[in-house]
Amino acid sequence: MKKFLLWAILAVIFTSVFVSCEDASKKDDEETKNYWEEYANWRNDNLAFFEKKYAEVDSVGALVYDRVTPTWDAGSTILMRWYNDRTLTQNAAQPKSTSYIDVIYKGTTYKGSVFDDSFELTAHGDSIYRSKLSDNIKGWVIALTNMHVGDRCEVIIPHTCGYGDAYTSDLLLPYSTLVFDVELRGIPGLEKPVNAPAEE
Repeated sequence: MKKFLLWAILAVIFTSVFVSCEDASKKDDEETKNYWEEYANWRNDNLAFFEKKYAEVDSVGALVYDRVTPTWDAGSTILMRWYNDRTLTQNAAQPKSTSYIDVIYKGTTYKGSVFDDSFELTAHGDSIYRSKLSDNIKGWVIALTNMHVGDRCEVIIPHTCGYGDAYTSDLLLPYSTLVFDVELRGIPGLEKPVNAPAEE
């Protein structure tokens, strides 16, 4: 009798967990569907901006932006335009996805509204943002693993390599194309262990 009661309790628990997980999944699917419809114009405008920059050429017909696709994800492409002479930094250190990075950056929407800015951060002084590279969005991992210390560039990241369909803020809506000015200042711990930034 005790075994039967135990199995009955377990069956009820399993059923309620399964149903609640199924309900949560349906809710997530419904929310994604609603975002897809609700932000259709925003999504299309962001995609059009990315496609325009993807095809942009200078006065002699050369592409303005490098199209960067990582070997580890052939379906992802970001755009990079360099501000510095890369021959001067080509022998400098280059981060891996597991590296800690020190960067200065500003992030804007395709319309130029600032949604994030390292100049508001003071943890490491000099407005430097420090983190493990792999803890950031995919677009940052792609961009920064293609940079050397001292490089500075504009990076344009489609929503598929950014925050996807997440509603991050009133400025950073679902399906946002992200535009970053990024300067790679250093790779702390490259030659010795680095202390991770303190958790807030």
